[in-house]
Parts: sequence; C-alpha cells; structure tokens
Amino acid sequence: MLAGATAWGSTGTAAHFAPGAASPVSIGAARIVLGGLVLLAIAMRTRRGRRAVAGLVAGSRAVCAVLVLAAAAVSGYQLCFFTAVRMTGVAIGTVVAIGSAPVFTGLLSRVTGGPALDRRWMLATAAAVAGCAVLVTGGRSAGASPGGVMLALAAGFCYAIYAVAAARLISAGNQEATVMGLLFGGAAVLLAPVLATSSPGWLLTARGMAVTGYLGIVTTVLAYLLYGRGLRTVPAPVAVTLGLAEPVVAAMLGLIVLGERLTPTALMGLVLVGLALGALALGRRQDGVPGCPPVGPPG
Repeated sequence: MLAGATAWGSTGTAAHFAPGAASPVSIGAARIVLGGLVLLAIAMRTRRGRRAVAGLVAGSRAVCAVLVLAAAAVSGYQLCFFTAVRMTGVAIGTVVAIGSAPVFTGLLSRVTGGPALDRRWMLATAAAVAGCAVLVTGGRSAGASPGGVMLALAAGFCYAIYAVAAARLISAGNQEATVMGLLFGGAAVLLAPVLATSSPGWLLTARGMAVTGYLGIVTTVLAYLLYGRGLRTVPAPVAVTLGLAEPVVAAMLGLIVLGERLTPTALMGLVLVGLALGALALGRRQDGVPGCPPVGPPG
C-alpha cells in the first residue's frame, strides 16, 4: 500500500512537466487510456486470465453495476484531480483529494455492509486528516480557489467509490490483476473520446510521451497492481488511510522539485500525517492478524 501511495504521490509533479499545450483533462485521460489498456492486457495475458475477465463481466447484474460504477469513478477521479492540481498546486490539490478519501471510504464501506470501523482506524484517520488540514492552512496555496478545493473533494469521493468497489470484488475471490484490469480498462474506454477531443497533439512531443509513459506505467500500472495486492489483506478504510502517504510525498516533491513553499506549520502537518500512518501500520503488525476485508459479492 505504501509503495503504491509513493508512486501516486509523484503524479502531480510529473504532470507539471507536461507540455504547456496539455490541459489537465487531456493529461488525466492520456494517463488512464495508456495505463488502463496495459492493465487490461496484463489481466488477459493468459488463457486463465481471459477466462477470469470473461467470468467477471458475465457475472450477476450487481457485479456488472459495480464494475461500471467503479470505472466511471476512476474516470471522474482523473478529470477532477488533474484540474484541481492545476488550480490549487500539487501539494494542496493532492492533500485535499487524498486527505478527504478516508472519510468517504469509511462511510461508504460501512453503509454498503462493510465491517465496523475500529478505534485505531478512527484515531489514525482523524490524526491524518488533521495533518492534511494543517498542510492546507499552512501551505503557500492556502488561498486556493474554492472551485479547486471542491474539485479535489470530488476526486476524493471518486477515489473512495472505486476503492470500496475494488476491495469488495477482490475479497470475493477475484484476482487483483483481473479487477484492476477491468476497472481501468473500462475507464480507458470511457476516457478515449475525451482524449480525442482534448487537442492531444502534445502527446507527439518527446516530453509529452515521457510524461504520459511515466504517468501510465509507474503511477497507474505499477501503483494499482501494488494497491490491488494490498487489498487482499487490508480492509478498504485502512487501505485508503495508508494512502494518505501520497499527499506527504506530493507535498515533499512540490517543495523540493517544484519550489513550492510550505511554512513550518505545514511541515508539522506532514509530520502528523506520517505519525498517524506509522501508528496505523505498526499497530496492525503488532496485532499479528491482518485486517480482513469484507467477504462476499458486492451488493
């Protein structure tokens, strides 16, 4: 989970180096069209994998509905996130989007029949979200436009939807490569028309190809395969709280690579998030029993 979150944390910084003609919508669509098709190809690379994909697609109406909803959420996340980052800065846009996701995920998981949220998750999530709030108020972009913040929150909600959906599908016995391939392959189909109408000429430049390749392969294929693997033993609410390592990485990259300024107060927020994640991960290791995601088909 933490390795995947580290890769995600570099997304906004990598997008910053896209050609000036690349819009946030075009960048997000290009990332998923490439990464989604590669994930789907990985899922279908063997005969067994193709049977697994076909079996999941031919499942019950409820399973199909979850697949479509999650693919739409993946698409919505890209469009909202990259636009928010462009409007609010890498550090603040990522912090708001990912900082809000644990709350949304915990509530969605519980409402849809997931396990009760334990005290450790509540305390760690509260501390991590508080750290994110300190980052927002203490960062250079504290005066970001309300529209950008709202888009970041919308991205967090989309993240929560596909995190819960993926956890349910994987915990029901489906391979993580199959689930991620279908979710992101479906999102690639949804975003292909968006990419085609977003003036994608920037993709033909050397810098455009490098940025898209990094976003598609490292921050999508590699990161989500790691994330899917983690969902086998980590419940969705805990997984998304661990995902709060992403805004810490994003904020540090924004500070070191992009020259974004963070006050001592904002740096304290980074430390608070880090301590919360450490307490959550260490506490689960000391328990000796991995947290079990909800078992059974999504409802």
